[in-house]
Amino acid sequence: MPDDVPLEQPKDEPQRVGWFTFHFDDERWAWSDAVQIMHGYEPGAVTPTTELVLSHKHPDDRPTVAATLHEMRRAHRPFSTRHRIVDTRGEVRDVVVVGDRMTDEQGEVIGTHGFYVDVTPVQTMTQEMVTAALTEITENRAVIEQVKGMLMLIYRVDDDAAFELLRWRSQESNVKLRALAEQLLTDYRQLDYQDTLPSRETFDHLLLTAHQRVRGDGDTVSG
Repeated sequence: MPDDVPLEQPKDEPQRVGWFTFHFDDERWAWSDAVQIMHGYEPGAVTPTTELVLSHKHPDDRPTVAATLHEMRRAHRPFSTRHRIVDTRGEVRDVVVVGDRMTDEQGEVIGTHGFYVDVTPVQTMTQEMVTAALTEITENRAVIEQVKGMLMLIYRVDDDAAFELLRWRSQESNVKLRALAEQLLTDYRQLDYQDTLPSRETFDHLLLTAHQRVRGDGDTVSG
């Protein structure tokens, strides 16, 4: 690992959601405080680079992530990946990383921005999260609460992290939170499957593109 300042002690309440940006021209990265903590650094203690980003990938996953990064730069496509990172303490964490196109004022694609979700299994909370998620889905709750429950189940995150995911997408896409939640609920209900749930990549894609299916008047688009 690079000789940067590591995080001395694990946080009592791990932050499981954080954002990143990456500019193609000068390979300039930025991590939110939460993403720095995921990698084992104190907020503000490190300036991420492509070399640093790849150095934290688990050795078995690094070639795949490097190939994804290369394809992202070549084709300027949104991406979704689940892989492992190794923090400064040598602890392995499972993460979902979802990225969207980042454009300039002329609409030219200049990079990617998105979020990390730490989905590392936690023995003491996994069953509790599943139970809470199912409760959120089955009870007669508002649409935002229903979608939060679905996100908790899909990504194995807690209530706060699920809401942060939904709020981040709302802010980034400039779509009202409720309208975005309604579209996601419509999208999830329209998934065609029998005994086996769709892949995580299917849910990632729906989360990443839901705003494109919301009409200007706030109505959702079927199909």
